[in-house]
Amino acid sequence: MARAGDVLEHPRTGEMVVWLRVAGDTDGRLLEGDIFAKPGGHPAAAHVHPHQEERFRVVHGTVRFEVDGDERVLGAGETTAVPPGRAHTWANVGDDEACVRVEFAPALRTEMFFETFFGLAKDGRTNSKGLPNPLSMAVLLREYDAEVQLARPPAVVQRAVFTPLALLGRTLGYRGWYPRYTSEPMPRPR
Repeated sequence: MARAGDVLEHPRTGEMVVWLRVAGDTDGRLLEGDIFAKPGGHPAAAHVHPHQEERFRVVHGTVRFEVDGDERVLGAGETTAVPPGRAHTWANVGDDEACVRVEFAPALRTEMFFETFFGLAKDGRTNSKGLPNPLSMAVLLREYDAEVQLARPPAVVQRAVFTPLALLGRTLGYRGWYPRYTSEPMPRPR
């Protein structure tokens, strides 16, 4: 289980997360952290949080946010929020490191997803874009379907494709979480 002060690094995307408050600190109401991104740093893929609002405040740097295809560039002190179910991504478009304070409400198991996703990247188990192989990705997306989905293809297509791929992936040994990344797994939401 994650703790405030834990640091996660994704070597492919140029992101580093420092948790400030985790689900256990807030009775699951909120997950809060600082994401530091090198110039050009960004998430591995545009994505959707089906049941969570994600709020961003730029602490320093220049960050481009894209929500459902609409782009905004924000600087220090500026904020934006992404309602549940909206496709989004962001990138550090400045010449220096950027820091973005991010909040997920409710927390769900988002910290566990980050531990696993960043752990796989740190162990060299992702491609040049920072994504695991398709079988591993299918297992992750099925494990954390309440927390995150890809922005494309549509969710119904993802379920149809990733469900059998996840079954095959689990059979071949891929997991939604690993003890080396998450010592105490959180229960799936109902």
